[in-house]
Amino acid sequence: MSLIFGAISLIVIASDNIAFRSPSSLLVAGILVYAATIFLLSRLGLMQARELEAMTTTDTLSQLPNRRALHQDIDDALRTPTEVAVAIIDLDSFKQVNDHFGHAVGDQLIQKCSDILRSASEPEARCYRLSGDEFAILMVGEVAGTILEGMSRTVLEQLAKPLAIGERRIPVGASIGLARCTGDDPVESSELMRRSDVAMFMSKRGGKMRCTWFNENFDRRREAVRELDEGLRKALAEGEFALAYQPLVDADNGKIVAVESLLRWNRPDGENIGPNVFIPVAEESGLINAIGLWVLRQAVTDALPWGEIKLSVNISAAQLRNPEFPIQLGQILEESGFPPQRLELEITETCLVLDPIVAERTLDVIRGFGVNVALDDFGTGYASIGFLRQFRFEKLKLDRSLVVQAGDDEGSRAMMLSSIAVARALKMEVTAEGVETTAQADLVRTADCDQIQGWLYFKAMPAGEIAGLLTAPAEGVEEAAEFDDEAAAQIPLRKIAQ
Repeated sequence: MSLIFGAISLIVIASDNIAFRSPSSLLVAGILVYAATIFLLSRLGLMQARELEAMTTTDTLSQLPNRRALHQDIDDALRTPTEVAVAIIDLDSFKQVNDHFGHAVGDQLIQKCSDILRSASEPEARCYRLSGDEFAILMVGEVAGTILEGMSRTVLEQLAKPLAIGERRIPVGASIGLARCTGDDPVESSELMRRSDVAMFMSKRGGKMRCTWFNENFDRRREAVRELDEGLRKALAEGEFALAYQPLVDADNGKIVAVESLLRWNRPDGENIGPNVFIPVAEESGLINAIGLWVLRQAVTDALPWGEIKLSVNISAAQLRNPEFPIQLGQILEESGFPPQRLELEITETCLVLDPIVAERTLDVIRGFGVNVALDDFGTGYASIGFLRQFRFEKLKLDRSLVVQAGDDEGSRAMMLSSIAVARALKMEVTAEGVETTAQADLVRTADCDQIQGWLYFKAMPAGEIAGLLTAPAEGVEEAAEFDDEAAAQIPLRKIAQ
């Protein structure tokens, strides 16, 4: 542009010294200059338009095409009679990276993941960044789905290892959803991406670090989850939740020393949905924080008059990651007057593996109140001796599966005994869960467990029946152990209450 205007200015300035043969020559020269100006302006405008379009279809951080570009590419591919496959990749722990290390490290992690996707997919396929921690890969052509699945598994293998960001090695992981269509069964780009997103959601629910193909049943399942979530919100608002309590007995004398609170949902339609079904839904929706506070408040209120026995309450990984949870716990203890030393919070190994830094910080605050912390379901997951030393639990609860297998398998028995030995070395109490037979009771008592929990002694019962048990004469383990499985079913309600 500067050159054009400069040339015009020179012509104007020199016009007095330039002699044209005729007025028509001046007219032609003017038209040529004007045409050249229009041409150059058009070229310049086209270049700027292309740059602007590139900016609107490119992610600035990763330099990958963005969601808009993916929609356009899918629409273009769907015009041809060929297979089109899309993978949605969602990083599993990206939010924790930003929370722990800051957004600068998070940005470096995104760039690192972008490089991994490029190396796994290009040049056969094209990868995209859709949002903060969500990416996509598009594959077009014959057997596109098969090739894309192989690429997805390569991505998972790469992300299974901690990524080096500066001096840090950060574990992240991913969940991948896959969907495809052909020219015989075309769908719109938004529908193909929705299917991939649903499949990715099922990968997360299935345990993460996996890839899942879309299935039409997923839509029905997702609708069921949505209805369950609505039902949970209504249940919390209208008081449909209730607590039951299962006693724990001293392994030496059979005396009740603690009770564990168990959440029940009394649905108006009478349908029985267990916590193992509705708790994961509540965790995904965030409703678990409100439900968990209700459980805590109700449990300490019920257990306050029960003498010196301890009260165990389960808390979820989502609650442990909530920075406001320790504050809310302190408020409940202060308002209720419940002695903190009588409260025991049970967490699972998953809570620690998902976010160990936040978990350790939260547990330190909780212990500051005088509340004990127990590791629940030990023997089913990832916890190691290092985890036990790091988190300093006051109690270790052996999972029922470990107790059952120890009765039949020498390896499992050795694992149970070694777990108890480690707990003893770290000054932890040990509880055996799920004891249902006298043989199991004899085994865990001989193995030096402190407490026993299971149907052989007590089933879960309403709060109103606990007081009666506590005032009844204590019956020893030796007497209880005389019952076989059939006789145990006939023990009176005060011994085994529904």
